[in-house]
Amino acid sequence: METISIQELIDAGVHFGCRVSRWNPKMAPYIHGRRNSIHVIDLKETVRGLIRAQNFLYHLVAEGSQILWVGTKRQIKGVISDAGQRTGMPVVTERWIGGTLTNFSVIRSRLRRLEELETMEEDGTIKQYSKKAIASLRREHRKIDRNLSGIREMSGIPGAMVVVDPGREYNAVREARKMGLAVIGMLDTDCDPTGIDIVIPGNDDALRSVRLLIEALVKSVEEGAAAHRENLAAMGAAQRTEATVPGDEPRPTRSQNLPPKPAEPAAAPAAEESAPADEVKPPANSTGEAESSEESDEVAAPATRSEGTSA
Repeated sequence: METISIQELIDAGVHFGCRVSRWNPKMAPYIHGRRNSIHVIDLKETVRGLIRAQNFLYHLVAEGSQILWVGTKRQIKGVISDAGQRTGMPVVTERWIGGTLTNFSVIRSRLRRLEELETMEEDGTIKQYSKKAIASLRREHRKIDRNLSGIREMSGIPGAMVVVDPGREYNAVREARKMGLAVIGMLDTDCDPTGIDIVIPGNDDALRSVRLLIEALVKSVEEGAAAHRENLAAMGAAQRTEATVPGDEPRPTRSQNLPPKPAEPAAAPAAEESAPADEVKPPANSTGEAESSEESDEVAAPATRSEGTSA
């Protein structure tokens, strides 16, 4: 992340505060002095707050959170819109609608109504109404689009809010504090820094000053988004690698057409199981062979005795 130098801040007029008669005493720690009835902002505090905001936004976006950009001054609307388009984050450049954060479900219902009106314009359904009804529907479409078009992509409560001139956007700051959002504010010497988590003191009226500071914050958000995409890609690659590691395949089951287990031999009768091994009778087909061998022995015995007699 690039750090803005003091000379760049001076060239952009960031150090010019409000008139002394309009100052807020709570901004005293951020004021360097006064010149020609105008307070001069301490640019060291500006750099310190800017660095803190850049680091915070980088880590927050790297984790996948959204940032809400808020700035409704006429001269800075374009800067806030460009910041939202570059980072792909929601913005509020028109009037802050009460309940944008605290009553987000109703805001989503109005956005759905905006989608219905756009669909009627696209498919020509709106032509079936009378001219007076068509004019009323188109007027409703313009009003919702003007106030809520910047937060159409905000799927939920964002992780933080970047607001220019919190004194003007006090309703947004109050809702953010109520919902527990971190608030990063660009404050002039007439603002109250009480409800701001990260204070960036600077001229919030001059276009060059606001563009310089917002540009620094936008770069940190872009770097955080790039880091988030790299983390997602690394996680996807790791999951694919784990899925293709040899030896990690699941073991096959019976449902995967494995050969059946060989059948076990039938159990022997109870009588044979109880008989000793040395008393097992030969099978029926071998009984004849045993009897024939006994008969041959008996025949051979007389022949042997006759041989002895004749001798």
